[in-house]
Amino acid sequence: MSQLGDRISELALPLIAAGALDASAVQVAALTALAWAPNLLAVLLGAWVDGRPGKRRLMVLADVVRALALASLPVAALCDAVTLGQLYAVALVTGAAGVLFNNAYAPFFAHLVPRASYLEANSRLSTTRSAAQLAGPALGGVLVQVLTAPGAVLVDALSFLGSALLIGRIDVHEPEPSSAAGPSVLARAGHGLRFVAGHPYLRAALGCCTTVNFFTFLGYGLTVLFASRELGLSAGGIGLAFGVGASGALLGAVLAPALSRRIGVGRTIVLGAVLFPAPVALLTVADGPPWARAGVLAAAEFLSGLGVMLFDVNLNSVQAAVIPEALRSRVSGAFATVNYGVRPLGALAGGLLGSTAGLRAALLTAAAGGVLSVLWLLPSPIPRVRAVADLDVPAC
Repeated sequence: MSQLGDRISELALPLIAAGALDASAVQVAALTALAWAPNLLAVLLGAWVDGRPGKRRLMVLADVVRALALASLPVAALCDAVTLGQLYAVALVTGAAGVLFNNAYAPFFAHLVPRASYLEANSRLSTTRSAAQLAGPALGGVLVQVLTAPGAVLVDALSFLGSALLIGRIDVHEPEPSSAAGPSVLARAGHGLRFVAGHPYLRAALGCCTTVNFFTFLGYGLTVLFASRELGLSAGGIGLAFGVGASGALLGAVLAPALSRRIGVGRTIVLGAVLFPAPVALLTVADGPPWARAGVLAAAEFLSGLGVMLFDVNLNSVQAAVIPEALRSRVSGAFATVNYGVRPLGALAGGLLGSTAGLRAALLTAAAGGVLSVLWLLPSPIPRVRAVADLDVPAC
């Protein structure tokens, strides 16, 4: 439910900035950067979450905070008082709440799902996310045109309240954290970072994810801008193209377990690492009538969505299998600090590159750099992993 709302806001927030507030490419990129900037502190928050009981309560709290922050935009719009500063504040607050949610999610998932079901569970969860990506952008485009962008954001706020209600109803046993009276937050955070750096699977995974995320986000905030200003597509047309393209993610989430059984988990991860970033280059050659330009955008999103699900479903399952129980949140935080923390840097670099060299050059750079992320995986043991069940959990 919250993923559906997020897909709406991903379209609505940049359109508020670019349309109603006439924001520049750098300002739109800064909006994306602020949403991801709280991840720079995720390693500390993850260490704190590891020492806290009740991960479900933390997830519910994060959802409620995001709902209230987003709801402030349509309220301000009613008063004709929306500013770029408020957009930045909302992006920062929702980003920080998202970091809290994600760090609590890692151990919550492991408590809820048996180890033998990690791959299937991640596939099904990713399928719901992909379904939201399929319907959300098209719905978002319609809502932006019918309700205006602030009205569409209100739908996202309501989706977080729905998410909080549903998560709050899940009945799962959450053991008390053994580290509650142990080392300090800083010591636990350092332990998480050292564990990732010393683990051959996690080190390679983090290097690959960080590289692909930097270059993906270099073009992330500019894709809507490029589609609107360079391809001349309307909000509804962009939303429809994103929605059609998101069927690739749905297909990838469904196919990921079967493909991994056929060619191996590791090879599927490598394939996804290439297929995820490369298709954005297609946008730079889009031409012809509006339907053809929208079709290229949809095709690029389809292939990218297919790749990211092949990558995510399998890599998330590998990570869940090799991380000890007591370290899940702090390792998740360490990953987020580096992997997600680089996203605002990529977004800002994309804004600067788009403003100086042009949007096409920025998107080509994003595609080429993203594909190079596979170089982290090839010398690691990840490509040789056949099945998640073959992996051992090391000691803390």
